[in-house]
Amino acid sequence: MELSESVAKGLQSLADPGCFDLRSFTAFTEAAFDSLLSPGTDSALDHPELKNIDQALLKHCHVAATTFILEGVKQNADKSTISSCLEDVKFDSERVDAFYTSYQKNKRNLESLLSSIDRCPPHITDASWRLEYCIKNGHVHKVNQPSFLISLNTENGGNEGASSAVDFSCTLEQLQDFVGKMKDAAKSMERATQL
Repeated sequence: MELSESVAKGLQSLADPGCFDLRSFTAFTEAAFDSLLSPGTDSALDHPELKNIDQALLKHCHVAATTFILEGVKQNADKSTISSCLEDVKFDSERVDAFYTSYQKNKRNLESLLSSIDRCPPHITDASWRLEYCIKNGHVHKVNQPSFLISLNTENGGNEGASSAVDFSCTLEQLQDFVGKMKDAAKSMERATQL
């Protein structure tokens, strides 16, 4: 795992027993994971064990640690990868073990968090429709108007194939307009693939 110079320096400061004793290191590590998993809560750096540490240093180490954590989860880093990276920035074995224990404990939740940040829009896998004839509305007025109930089944490719349905109702004119726009989109797609 490649670390930027800023992340490496932040982790080196975190490894320094002069800056963080083992108790403050453990509290800091838990606070870093908590800040990623519960972003709406109070500042994770307000922990009583961290009050004696310079705030600028604390923030720099926090950014470095959270960057390292997210990069490790993103790359599905195993213990040997995490250990070698942390040892490269001067972590002793006790700190490596403490960090990796927190990493393992929170890894599944962080994977879920990262997978929820999806860049792939859902795609339509199926469509169904039903004709509905409305005789009266909620105000007991005669309507006598047909409408279509459309259901588009979608699948989200980036989220382990999670599927959902998009349901809507429309009149005949609205449905014709929708179908026309879809045909235009299909033609545009055809032209784009021929280039």
